[in-house]
Amino acid sequence: MIALAGGKGGSGKTTTTVGLARALSRRGAPVVAVDADWDLPNLAELAAETGRPAATARRAGAETRPSMPGLAVDEVARGSAAIPEDRTEPAVLSAPDRPREVDAAAVFERLEDVLPEDAPVLLDCPAGASPDAAAPLRAADRCVLVTPLRRPAIRDAAKTAALARRLDCPPLGTIVTRARSTPDALPDLLDCPVLARTPAAAPEPLSDGTVRSAYDAAADRLVETYGGDRWRVA
Repeated sequence: MIALAGGKGGSGKTTTTVGLARALSRRGAPVVAVDADWDLPNLAELAAETGRPAATARRAGAETRPSMPGLAVDEVARGSAAIPEDRTEPAVLSAPDRPREVDAAAVFERLEDVLPEDAPVLLDCPAGASPDAAAPLRAADRCVLVTPLRRPAIRDAAKTAALARRLDCPPLGTIVTRARSTPDALPDLLDCPVLARTPAAAPEPLSDGTVRSAYDAAADRLVETYGGDRWRVA
């Protein structure tokens, strides 16, 4: 599992999770994108608004809230719901209906056991270095930092990187969001390479071709440096 992490809210983690998941899916990978930000869950909603996530219907009898479409991660983790196997889009798992009644660490641990080993799993993490952010970082094997080029955001991304390393989840690289260029010093500052830079493309970045190309570049780097012998890719 790879955690998409960053220090500031609004840094683009959720958009990056969806964009990167779709880029990996275009390479034939059976991607699963998981909402791990249970206080501000919007991954499934964004995916539904901007495309066709494969996992959109809950099991019969499950509670559904309009703001939380899709299969819930805790349902999949405990075996109450299954992810479609034949799909060309990422499967998107929403936060639990009652997140405060669910042990996040246990859910992420079980999730790793029930998902195929060759499936890239992306966790959309909470912002910052709080205990809520630590749970998905502790469960993930590696992380990808997501940050805009604002000084406070970069400073907080460095703190998140330090926390991730303490939790044995070192960064594979950084995706810089909504930027015209990338400073040469950034890889040294965060102690990991820049995987890609997404240009500013408001208000709908996921429909912008240059943003899509940036996520394609990040996916290529991840497959080349990490997932080539782990993930099922075309």
